[in-house]
Amino acid sequence: MLHTRSAWLRAAAPVAVLALALTACGGNKDAPSSASGSGSRADGGKNSADAVAAADEKPAQSSEPSGGVLRPGRSGTGQYKEESGKTTYEVVAQRVHVGTEAEARKVVQSPEDAKGLVAVTAYVKFTNKGPGIVKGLPKVNNGTEIYADGQRGGLLIGAPESLPGCEDPIDIDNWQVGESHVICQTYMIPEHSTSLEVHWGEEGAARPFVWKFDGAG
Repeated sequence: MLHTRSAWLRAAAPVAVLALALTACGGNKDAPSSASGSGSRADGGKNSADAVAAADEKPAQSSEPSGGVLRPGRSGTGQYKEESGKTTYEVVAQRVHVGTEAEARKVVQSPEDAKGLVAVTAYVKFTNKGPGIVKGLPKVNNGTEIYADGQRGGLLIGAPESLPGCEDPIDIDNWQVGESHVICQTYMIPEHSTSLEVHWGEEGAARPFVWKFDGAG
C-alpha cells in the first residue's frame, strides 16, 4: 500500500465544486462518467515530508531533451502549445502526495464513487524557456497525468490549487522567460496501488516524460 496517509483535505468552509472524471483507471480520457461535490481548502500544517511519497527534491543536475523515464527531481525539456504560441518548458515532477479513502469520499457527491480510491497530487515545476512570455491562463499543466500500477487514474478537477505548495494557473499571468511555477494535478487511483508514475507531455505525445515513484509502498 502507498504510504504518506496524512491529512490531504482538512475541515474548512467549502470553496469550490469539484468534478471527478473517473476513467476506470486507464479507460478513455474523454469518458463521460463524472460526479461532483464540495471540497475543503487544505491548510499549511502537516503537509510536509511525512506527506510526500518517495521524492528526490535535490536540484536537477541536467535536463533531458525529449520524453523518457526520469528519476523524481530530474528535469526534462519539452514544448507545449499555449494560447500565445508554442512554448518550451523545463519540467520536473518533484513529489507526489497521497491522501486517504476517507478524505477522497469527502470531495465527491456520492461517497460510493470514491470507494477503494485515494487522491494523489503530483507537484510539477515548470520553467518557461521561451521563446517568449506566456500570456493569460497557462495550459501546460493539462499535460500532467498520474498512473498507478501502469493504469491512468481519474482526474479530480479543482483540487490542486487548494493545496499548500501548489499555484493556481488562474493567478499566473504574463509568465516571463526564466520564471518557474509549481502547478499540481490531482488524480484518483486505487487505494492499494504499489507504484506511481507522473507523466507529462503534449496531448497525443508518442513519448511523454515519465517520473517513476516506485517503492512508495
